[in-house]
Amino acid sequence: MTAQASEQTCKCGSASPLELCCGPLLASTAPAATAEALMRSRYTAFVLGDVDYLQRTWHPDTRPESLTINPEQRWLGLKVKGTTAGTEQDHEGEVEFVARYKIAGRGHRLHELSRFQRLADGWVYVDGIQPEKSGR
Repeated sequence: MTAQASEQTCKCGSASPLELCCGPLLASTAPAATAEALMRSRYTAFVLGDVDYLQRTWHPDTRPESLTINPEQRWLGLKVKGTTAGTEQDHEGEVEFVARYKIAGRGHRLHELSRFQRLADGWVYVDGIQPEKSGR
């Protein structure tokens, strides 16, 4: 990790330094202990444009062949609304969150209920639904 990265506050909203929070997960030097930790690290990867990490932590059955991040998208913040299971003892979990971002100066929000699964290599993102659109 670069000296600049070690001075950054983690983008996941924890207020911890990146190198002590999501940084080791993105660098693949530590696994995510919980589904929420993986979700937070994936948000950080979106903020930092780390497509490789996003692909690595996506379930092989649902992972897209390629992923492109819009360079105009500016992530503004993450709020975790709740979790179901997804602990170190579980094999599945859900995390509901709201992520705010801007594209071309216009604000947006992504409200998602994400599903995660723990495989032999650790937690992976399976898929997500937008509660407002699904009636949940």
